[in-house]
Amino acid sequence: MQPHDAPPGEFPDDIAREEHGTVSTEFDSDTGRRLKRGAVIAAVILLIGFVAVRVVRFFDERGIAKAGEIAYSAPPPVDVVVARPVSAGQDLVLPGQTAAWFESTIYSRVNGYVAKWLVDIGDHVKKGQVLAIIETPELDAQLSAARAQLKASEAQVAARAAEAEFAKSTNERWRDSPKGVVSDQERAEKKADYESAAARLYAADAQVTLDRARVDQYNALAEFKQVKAPFEGTITERKIDIGNLVNAGSASTTTPLYRMSQTDPLRVFVDVPQNAAGELMKAGIPADIRATGYPAGAFAGKIARSAEAINTQARTMRVEVDMPNANHALVPGMYVTVAFRLQPKGSVEIPAAALMFRPGGAQVARVGADGKIAFTSVTIARDNGSMVELASGVNAGDRLVLNISSQIASGEAVQVNGSGAAAANPSVAKH
Repeated sequence: MQPHDAPPGEFPDDIAREEHGTVSTEFDSDTGRRLKRGAVIAAVILLIGFVAVRVVRFFDERGIAKAGEIAYSAPPPVDVVVARPVSAGQDLVLPGQTAAWFESTIYSRVNGYVAKWLVDIGDHVKKGQVLAIIETPELDAQLSAARAQLKASEAQVAARAAEAEFAKSTNERWRDSPKGVVSDQERAEKKADYESAAARLYAADAQVTLDRARVDQYNALAEFKQVKAPFEGTITERKIDIGNLVNAGSASTTTPLYRMSQTDPLRVFVDVPQNAAGELMKAGIPADIRATGYPAGAFAGKIARSAEAINTQARTMRVEVDMPNANHALVPGMYVTVAFRLQPKGSVEIPAAALMFRPGGAQVARVGADGKIAFTSVTIARDNGSMVELASGVNAGDRLVLNISSQIASGEAVQVNGSGAAAANPSVAKH
């Protein structure tokens, strides 16, 4: 269809308006009706959605409120434990430290140099076994000179003895001569000569004794040329080597030769807290000793002695445990744990979590057969840390609440949690 064939009032007029630069602002009536229907439909959809959300929220809020009412009205849940009789004994486990039965640092008793060493660290030695040999040229020379001096003194004694014997016989002849044959002065002179000879003989004997003592002294020092073990034990340290110059003594500037220790039996030092000191003060109490790295089991020992005094700084008492160690399984200086079996003091034992402390003292919350709470005062016989022994207030089989809330009052009903059902049943708890 050509433009001039279009119906009057439609397309040609639009072309004419475009030619003259104007546009019509009039809309089709059907278009307006469609827009109105769309707006009404959108409004209805939004309204329906709003109502649906409000209805869902209303029922949710009612459900939450109802659940809250049910939860608020229900008894509060609690965990319970059954009080049980105290066992035969309670283990008190404390840290300890091993120490040698004997420990000695060996120094040289003579001056010299090391000619030979015969043992090294880790060697087990017997008492009196030679550990090292020290050459002592100066001591050897002094011993030789002392022996020569002794021989000279002994020869001097022989000469003095002969002089004394001659003076004695001369004195006797002049003393027994008839009167008038010799003068009194000559008798006195012979007597004086005899006494002088006897005195010189006595002095010579004393010199011999002194020289013999000097020889014995050097002989005794010569014995220390061989360094010997003072007791049976293990060499833990060697400080010498061949050719080292050593000096006698144990001054701070003197180098030790060896360090050795005896480890059978073994000492174990334990610091016992003041609250248990009274029970571990006597000797003979058994102890089990365990060391890290020895999973085979515990080593048996007994308390041998105690300080019987409390350390004012740590409030502990030092206790020594003697432990047989024939196979040298443990060595000095090890950290160990020591378990002592303590006799029971209370009638029942409960977890520490079942206790509460109020102005009136220690109490527990007992759950009765009717499921209601009753607070009871108790007397603590011994606090073992996680477990507490009670002397009164609780009987074996009583159900006690653990970590009870401060909001629960006496006489209030409670609900035992499922996790505590086994603990609440004594027959189950025994298994």
